[in-house]
Amino acid sequence: MRHVRRGGTTYSRVADPLWENPLDPEYAASSGGRWNPAGAFGVTYLNASRGVARANVARHFQGQPYGPEDLALGTGPILVELVAPKAPYVDALSNAGLRSIGLPETYPRHRNGRRVSWSACQPIGLRAWEAGEPGVACRSAALKAPARGEELALFDRGSSLRVTGSRGFEDWFWATDT
Repeated sequence: MRHVRRGGTTYSRVADPLWENPLDPEYAASSGGRWNPAGAFGVTYLNASRGVARANVARHFQGQPYGPEDLALGTGPILVELVAPKAPYVDALSNAGLRSIGLPETYPRHRNGRRVSWSACQPIGLRAWEAGEPGVACRSAALKAPARGEELALFDRGSSLRVTGSRGFEDWFWATDT
């Protein structure tokens, strides 16, 4: 596996305002995610920009008869801003990194345009976990993510995330910044 240095800058976590601890990796541990099979280990999924965070929120509304504009005031997801630990993460960003872990250079899509499934990524995440890696830095797979949008899958190894702020939905989602 190739590595890319990430962390040390502001990332964000989209969270339900009712969650007791928005950084808790246990939900992903029990239900699974792109880089972790259900029941295997915890992951805190982070966005490298607000544009990626917006794309991940939009993903939850796909196929619904309503959108984020229909949410009642104060009920939309908050954005927790934080600093992730600096480390060499598994590289799912560069073409060479993707080749090294067995994913197509066109990730998050196959050459034929079909989306790369969680079932293709989870064994890679499991190998990285078993190798003691801190997580995976990857291209965002959210459909409306900005070009070169990144995410960070931070494995639950007891590393600390430093929270720098929190913004309500109305404050961050509709803002014009990236």
